[in-house]
Amino acid sequence: MKRMARLPLKSPLVAVWLFVAAFLVLALVCVGGATRLTESGLSITEWKPVTGVLPPMNEADWQAAFEGYQKIPQYRIMNAHMNLEQFKGIYWWEWAHRLLARLLGLVYLVGFIGLLLAKAIPARLIWRCGVLVGLIAVQGFVGWWMVYSGLQYRTEVAPERLMTHLSLALILMCGSVWTGLEALEGQTRGRGAPDGWKAATWLLLLVVFAQCMLGALVAGNRAGLVYNDWPLMNGHIFPPVDWAKGVGYSFLHDQGLVQFMHRMNAYLLLIFSTAYALVMARKINDDGLKSLSATLAAATWIQAALGVTTLITVVTLGFALAHQVVAVCVLALAVWLTWSVARADRVFR
Repeated sequence: MKRMARLPLKSPLVAVWLFVAAFLVLALVCVGGATRLTESGLSITEWKPVTGVLPPMNEADWQAAFEGYQKIPQYRIMNAHMNLEQFKGIYWWEWAHRLLARLLGLVYLVGFIGLLLAKAIPARLIWRCGVLVGLIAVQGFVGWWMVYSGLQYRTEVAPERLMTHLSLALILMCGSVWTGLEALEGQTRGRGAPDGWKAATWLLLLVVFAQCMLGALVAGNRAGLVYNDWPLMNGHIFPPVDWAKGVGYSFLHDQGLVQFMHRMNAYLLLIFSTAYALVMARKINDDGLKSLSATLAAATWIQAALGVTTLITVVTLGFALAHQVVAVCVLALAVWLTWSVARADRVFR
Protein backbone atom coordinates (compact mmCIF):
# COMPACT_ATOMS: atom_id res chain seq x y z
CA MET A 1 0.00 0.00 0.00
CA LYS A 2 2.84 2.39 0.80
CA ARG A 3 4.36 1.73 -2.61
CA MET A 4 1.03 2.48 -4.32
CA ALA A 5 0.75 5.75 -2.37
CA ARG A 6 4.10 6.86 -3.72
CA LEU A 7 3.03 6.45 -7.34
CA PRO A 8 2.78 9.84 -9.09
CA LEU A 9 -0.61 11.37 -9.82
CA LYS A 10 -1.75 12.97 -13.03
CA SER A 11 -1.25 16.72 -13.41
CA PRO A 12 -3.44 18.60 -15.89
CA LEU A 13 -1.60 21.81 -14.96
CA VAL A 14 1.74 20.34 -16.08
CA ALA A 15 0.05 19.06 -19.23
CA VAL A 16 -1.26 22.54 -20.07
CA TRP A 17 2.20 24.04 -19.50
CA LEU A 18 3.84 21.54 -21.83
CA PHE A 19 1.15 21.77 -24.51
CA VAL A 20 1.45 25.57 -24.50
CA ALA A 21 5.22 25.17 -24.86
CA ALA A 22 4.72 22.74 -27.76
CA PHE A 23 2.40 25.23 -29.46
CA LEU A 24 5.03 27.94 -29.05
CA VAL A 25 7.57 25.64 -30.69
CA LEU A 26 5.15 25.33 -33.62
CA ALA A 27 4.86 29.13 -33.78
CA LEU A 28 8.63 29.47 -33.57
CA VAL A 29 9.11 27.03 -36.45
CA CYS A 30 6.58 29.01 -38.49
CA VAL A 31 8.30 32.35 -37.85
CA GLY A 32 11.66 30.68 -38.47
CA GLY A 33 10.37 29.46 -41.81
CA ALA A 34 9.24 32.96 -42.75
CA THR A 35 12.62 34.30 -41.67
CA ARG A 36 14.35 31.83 -43.97
CA LEU A 37 12.01 32.38 -46.92
CA THR A 38 12.44 36.15 -46.70
CA GLU A 39 16.25 35.79 -46.44
CA SER A 40 16.13 37.54 -43.07
CA GLY A 41 18.04 35.12 -40.87
CA LEU A 42 21.43 36.83 -41.18
CA SER A 43 20.19 40.38 -40.62
CA ILE A 44 21.27 40.37 -36.96
CA THR A 45 24.98 39.63 -36.89
CA GLU A 46 25.47 39.54 -33.12
CA TRP A 47 24.26 37.18 -30.43
CA LYS A 48 23.17 39.04 -27.30
CA PRO A 49 20.85 36.73 -25.36
CA VAL A 50 19.82 39.41 -22.83
CA THR A 51 20.39 42.88 -24.26
CA GLY A 52 19.41 41.73 -27.73
CA VAL A 53 15.78 41.62 -26.66
CA LEU A 54 15.59 45.35 -27.46
CA PRO A 55 15.56 46.34 -31.14
CA PRO A 56 17.39 49.45 -32.37
CA MET A 57 15.81 52.42 -30.58
CA ASN A 58 16.97 55.30 -32.76
CA GLU A 59 18.44 56.04 -36.17
CA ALA A 60 22.01 55.71 -34.89
CA ASP A 61 21.25 52.22 -33.59
CA TRP A 62 19.62 51.27 -36.88
CA GLN A 63 22.60 52.53 -38.82
CA ALA A 64 24.99 50.53 -36.62
CA ALA A 65 22.93 47.36 -37.15
CA PHE A 66 22.86 47.98 -40.90
CA GLU A 67 26.62 48.52 -40.99
CA GLY A 68 27.09 45.18 -39.26
CA TYR A 69 24.98 43.50 -41.93
CA GLN A 70 26.93 45.24 -44.70
CA LYS A 71 30.08 43.43 -43.57
CA ILE A 72 28.83 39.92 -44.32
CA PRO A 73 28.88 38.13 -47.71
CA GLN A 74 25.09 38.01 -48.06
CA TYR A 75 24.91 41.78 -48.30
CA ARG A 76 27.89 42.17 -50.59
CA ILE A 77 26.85 39.40 -52.99
CA MET A 78 23.05 39.42 -52.87
CA ASN A 79 21.80 42.66 -51.34
CA ALA A 80 24.28 45.41 -52.21
CA HIS A 81 21.33 47.42 -53.56
CA MET A 82 19.56 47.36 -50.17
CA ASN A 83 18.89 50.61 -48.31
CA LEU A 84 18.21 51.13 -44.62
CA GLU A 85 14.43 50.92 -44.93
CA GLN A 86 14.66 47.63 -46.80
CA PHE A 87 17.08 46.33 -44.17
CA LYS A 88 14.54 47.10 -41.46
CA GLY A 89 12.08 44.79 -43.22
CA ILE A 90 14.34 41.75 -42.92
CA TYR A 91 15.61 42.78 -39.47
CA TRP A 92 12.13 42.64 -37.91
CA TRP A 93 11.61 39.04 -39.05
CA GLU A 94 14.81 37.84 -37.38
CA TRP A 95 14.18 39.96 -34.29
CA ALA A 96 10.68 38.47 -33.94
CA HIS A 97 12.13 34.98 -34.31
CA ARG A 98 14.69 35.58 -31.57
CA LEU A 99 12.13 37.27 -29.31
CA LEU A 100 9.77 34.32 -29.62
CA ALA A 101 12.68 31.98 -28.84
CA ARG A 102 13.40 33.95 -25.65
CA LEU A 103 9.71 33.79 -24.70
CA LEU A 104 9.75 30.04 -25.22
CA GLY A 105 12.81 29.75 -22.99
CA LEU A 106 11.03 31.71 -20.25
CA VAL A 107 7.93 29.53 -20.56
CA TYR A 108 10.01 26.40 -20.07
CA LEU A 109 12.22 27.74 -17.28
CA VAL A 110 9.66 29.71 -15.26
CA GLY A 111 7.04 27.02 -15.71
CA PHE A 112 9.40 24.30 -14.56
CA ILE A 113 10.63 26.18 -11.50
CA GLY A 114 7.14 27.32 -10.51
CA LEU A 115 5.54 23.90 -10.88
CA LEU A 116 8.48 22.25 -9.15
CA LEU A 117 8.21 24.58 -6.15
CA ALA A 118 4.46 24.03 -6.08
CA LYS A 119 5.10 20.27 -6.08
CA ALA A 120 2.77 19.95 -9.03
CA ILE A 121 5.03 17.83 -11.25
CA PRO A 122 4.57 14.06 -10.88
CA ALA A 123 7.72 12.55 -9.45
CA ARG A 124 8.44 10.35 -12.45
CA LEU A 125 8.22 13.34 -14.82
CA ILE A 126 10.55 15.75 -13.00
CA TRP A 127 13.70 14.58 -14.78
CA ARG A 128 11.96 14.62 -18.14
CA CYS A 129 10.82 18.22 -17.65
CA GLY A 130 14.35 19.11 -16.56
CA VAL A 131 15.74 17.64 -19.78
CA LEU A 132 13.30 19.76 -21.80
CA VAL A 133 14.49 22.90 -20.03
CA GLY A 134 18.08 21.92 -20.77
CA LEU A 135 17.23 21.32 -24.44
CA ILE A 136 15.82 24.81 -24.89
CA ALA A 137 19.09 26.23 -23.57
CA VAL A 138 21.11 24.06 -25.96
CA GLN A 139 18.81 25.16 -28.79
CA GLY A 140 19.83 28.77 -28.23
CA PHE A 141 23.49 27.90 -28.75
CA VAL A 142 22.67 25.77 -31.78
CA GLY A 143 20.71 28.67 -33.28
CA TRP A 144 23.69 30.98 -33.05
CA TRP A 145 26.01 28.22 -34.32
CA MET A 146 23.74 28.00 -37.35
CA VAL A 147 23.64 31.76 -37.95
CA TYR A 148 27.41 32.06 -37.51
CA SER A 149 27.95 29.69 -40.44
CA GLY A 150 26.53 32.35 -42.75
CA LEU A 151 28.44 35.36 -41.49
CA GLN A 152 31.92 34.81 -42.91
CA TYR A 153 32.11 32.83 -46.16
CA ARG A 154 28.54 31.95 -47.17
CA THR A 155 25.48 33.90 -48.30
CA GLU A 156 23.21 31.66 -46.26
CA VAL A 157 23.48 29.35 -43.27
CA ALA A 158 24.94 25.86 -43.74
CA PRO A 159 22.11 23.43 -44.65
CA GLU A 160 23.31 20.76 -42.21
CA ARG A 161 23.27 23.31 -39.38
CA LEU A 162 19.76 24.41 -40.34
CA MET A 163 18.73 20.76 -40.25
CA THR A 164 20.28 20.36 -36.80
CA HIS A 165 18.56 23.50 -35.53
CA LEU A 166 15.14 22.42 -36.80
CA SER A 167 15.61 18.83 -35.65
CA LEU A 168 16.39 19.92 -32.10
CA ALA A 169 13.32 22.16 -32.08
CA LEU A 170 11.18 19.23 -33.23
CA ILE A 171 12.70 16.93 -30.62
CA LEU A 172 11.78 19.55 -28.03
CA MET A 173 8.23 19.66 -29.35
CA CYS A 174 7.95 15.86 -29.41
CA GLY A 175 9.24 15.59 -25.85
CA SER A 176 6.79 18.24 -24.68
CA VAL A 177 3.81 16.54 -26.32
CA TRP A 178 4.80 13.10 -25.03
CA THR A 179 5.46 14.29 -21.46
CA GLY A 180 2.31 16.43 -21.51
CA LEU A 181 0.25 13.37 -22.42
CA GLU A 182 1.92 11.46 -19.61
CA ALA A 183 1.03 14.22 -17.16
CA LEU A 184 -2.55 14.46 -18.44
CA GLU A 185 -3.33 10.77 -18.27
CA GLY A 186 -1.34 9.83 -15.20
CA GLN A 187 -1.08 6.07 -14.90
CA THR A 188 -4.10 5.15 -16.99
CA ARG A 189 -3.16 2.33 -19.31
CA GLY A 190 -4.14 2.09 -22.94
CA ARG A 191 -5.63 -1.02 -24.49
CA GLY A 192 -6.11 -2.83 -27.73
CA ALA A 193 -2.68 -2.57 -29.41
CA PRO A 194 -0.62 -5.78 -29.40
CA ASP A 195 3.16 -5.63 -29.09
CA GLY A 196 3.65 -6.03 -32.82
CA TRP A 197 2.13 -2.60 -33.41
CA LYS A 198 4.68 -0.82 -31.27
CA ALA A 199 7.61 -1.42 -33.60
CA ALA A 200 5.54 -0.40 -36.64
CA THR A 201 4.36 2.79 -34.95
CA TRP A 202 7.85 3.79 -33.83
CA LEU A 203 9.06 3.18 -37.38
CA LEU A 204 6.26 5.39 -38.72
CA LEU A 205 7.29 8.16 -36.33
CA LEU A 206 10.89 7.81 -37.48
CA VAL A 207 9.85 8.17 -41.14
CA VAL A 208 7.87 11.32 -40.30
CA PHE A 209 10.83 12.81 -38.43
CA ALA A 210 13.21 11.91 -41.27
CA GLN A 211 10.90 13.69 -43.70
CA CYS A 212 11.10 16.84 -41.58
CA MET A 213 14.91 16.67 -41.55
CA LEU A 214 14.99 16.19 -45.32
CA GLY A 215 12.67 19.17 -45.64
CA ALA A 216 15.19 21.24 -43.70
CA LEU A 217 17.90 20.18 -46.15
CA VAL A 218 15.66 21.18 -49.06
CA ALA A 219 15.10 24.57 -47.45
CA GLY A 220 18.75 25.08 -46.57
CA ASN A 221 19.87 24.30 -50.11
CA ARG A 222 17.01 26.23 -51.74
CA ALA A 223 16.30 22.98 -53.52
CA GLY A 224 12.65 23.85 -53.93
CA LEU A 225 13.65 26.44 -56.52
CA VAL A 226 14.86 23.79 -58.96
CA TYR A 227 13.01 20.90 -60.65
CA ASN A 228 9.61 22.51 -60.26
CA ASP A 229 7.78 19.93 -62.34
CA TRP A 230 6.04 16.90 -60.82
CA PRO A 231 6.03 13.90 -60.68
CA LEU A 232 9.24 13.90 -62.76
CA MET A 233 12.27 16.11 -62.21
CA ASN A 234 12.88 18.07 -65.39
CA GLY A 235 11.49 15.09 -67.27
CA HIS A 236 13.63 12.53 -65.40
CA ILE A 237 13.02 10.18 -62.49
CA PHE A 238 16.47 10.76 -61.01
CA PRO A 239 18.23 14.12 -61.44
CA PRO A 240 21.89 14.48 -62.42
CA VAL A 241 24.13 14.65 -59.33
CA ASP A 242 27.62 16.09 -59.03
CA TRP A 243 29.57 13.59 -56.92
CA ALA A 244 32.91 15.37 -57.36
CA LYS A 245 33.05 16.69 -53.79
CA GLY A 246 32.23 13.36 -52.21
CA VAL A 247 29.15 11.33 -51.38
CA GLY A 248 28.60 12.98 -48.00
CA TYR A 249 28.77 16.47 -49.46
CA SER A 250 26.33 15.57 -52.23
CA PHE A 251 23.77 14.09 -49.84
CA LEU A 252 23.82 17.30 -47.80
CA HIS A 253 24.33 19.93 -50.50
CA ASP A 254 23.31 18.77 -53.99
CA GLN A 255 19.98 20.43 -54.78
CA GLY A 256 18.70 17.72 -57.07
CA LEU A 257 19.65 14.84 -54.80
CA VAL A 258 18.26 16.54 -51.70
CA GLN A 259 14.93 17.17 -53.41
CA PHE A 260 14.86 13.61 -54.78
CA MET A 261 15.36 12.16 -51.28
CA HIS A 262 12.60 14.40 -49.92
CA ARG A 263 10.23 13.22 -52.65
CA MET A 264 11.03 9.52 -52.21
CA ASN A 265 10.62 9.63 -48.43
CA ALA A 266 7.32 11.47 -48.93
CA TYR A 267 6.03 8.61 -51.10
CA LEU A 268 7.18 6.11 -48.48
CA LEU A 269 5.40 8.06 -45.75
CA LEU A 270 2.17 8.27 -47.76
CA ILE A 271 2.13 4.52 -48.39
CA PHE A 272 3.16 3.65 -44.85
CA SER A 273 0.68 5.93 -43.06
CA THR A 274 -2.21 4.92 -45.33
CA ALA A 275 -1.53 1.19 -45.03
CA TYR A 276 -1.08 1.55 -41.27
CA ALA A 277 -4.46 3.26 -40.89
CA LEU A 278 -6.26 0.77 -43.13
CA VAL A 279 -4.85 -2.27 -41.33
CA MET A 280 -5.51 -0.76 -37.92
CA ALA A 281 -9.13 -0.07 -38.91
CA ARG A 282 -9.56 -3.78 -39.60
CA LYS A 283 -7.43 -5.35 -36.87
CA ILE A 284 -7.72 -3.12 -33.78
CA ASN A 285 -10.81 -2.68 -31.62
CA ASP A 286 -9.79 0.66 -30.09
CA ASP A 287 -11.73 3.58 -31.60
CA GLY A 288 -9.24 6.11 -30.26
CA LEU A 289 -6.30 4.46 -32.00
CA LYS A 290 -8.31 4.06 -35.20
CA SER A 291 -9.22 7.74 -35.23
CA LEU A 292 -5.65 8.83 -34.55
CA SER A 293 -4.18 6.66 -37.29
CA ALA A 294 -6.82 7.82 -39.79
CA THR A 295 -6.22 11.47 -38.88
CA LEU A 296 -2.48 11.02 -39.30
CA ALA A 297 -2.94 9.43 -42.72
CA ALA A 298 -5.28 12.22 -43.84
CA ALA A 299 -2.88 14.90 -42.59
CA THR A 300 -0.06 13.20 -44.48
CA TRP A 301 -2.02 13.41 -47.74
CA ILE A 302 -2.80 17.07 -47.10
CA GLN A 303 0.87 17.69 -46.42
CA ALA A 304 1.86 15.94 -49.65
CA ALA A 305 -0.58 18.08 -51.63
CA LEU A 306 0.89 21.20 -50.04
CA GLY A 307 4.37 19.98 -50.88
CA VAL A 308 3.56 19.52 -54.55
CA THR A 309 1.80 22.90 -54.66
CA THR A 310 4.76 24.59 -53.00
CA LEU A 311 7.07 23.01 -55.56
CA ILE A 312 5.13 23.85 -58.72
CA THR A 313 4.49 27.43 -57.55
CA VAL A 314 8.26 27.82 -57.01
CA VAL A 315 8.03 28.14 -53.22
CA THR A 316 5.32 30.76 -52.85
CA LEU A 317 5.52 32.15 -49.31
CA GLY A 318 1.99 31.19 -48.24
CA PHE A 319 2.15 27.61 -49.51
CA ALA A 320 5.67 27.13 -48.18
CA LEU A 321 4.69 28.25 -44.68
CA ALA A 322 1.54 26.09 -44.73
CA HIS A 323 3.68 23.13 -45.81
CA GLN A 324 6.02 23.69 -42.88
CA VAL A 325 3.27 24.19 -40.29
CA VAL A 326 1.35 21.09 -41.38
CA ALA A 327 4.61 19.10 -41.24
CA VAL A 328 4.94 19.93 -37.54
CA CYS A 329 1.28 19.00 -36.99
CA VAL A 330 1.84 15.65 -38.73
CA LEU A 331 4.81 15.02 -36.44
CA ALA A 332 2.75 15.91 -33.35
CA LEU A 333 0.03 13.48 -34.46
CA ALA A 334 2.65 10.77 -35.00
CA VAL A 335 3.97 11.37 -31.47
CA TRP A 336 0.45 11.18 -30.04
CA LEU A 337 -0.21 7.93 -31.90
CA THR A 338 3.11 6.42 -30.83
CA TRP A 339 2.49 7.40 -27.22
CA SER A 340 -0.99 5.86 -27.32
CA VAL A 341 0.27 2.58 -28.78
CA ALA A 342 3.31 2.47 -26.47
CA ARG A 343 1.06 2.80 -23.42
CA ALA A 344 -1.19 -0.07 -24.42
CA ASP A 345 -1.15 -2.72 -21.67
CA ARG A 346 1.84 -0.95 -20.13
CA VAL A 347 2.87 -1.89 -16.60
CA PHE A 348 3.75 1.22 -14.58
CA ARG A 349 6.34 1.09 -11.84
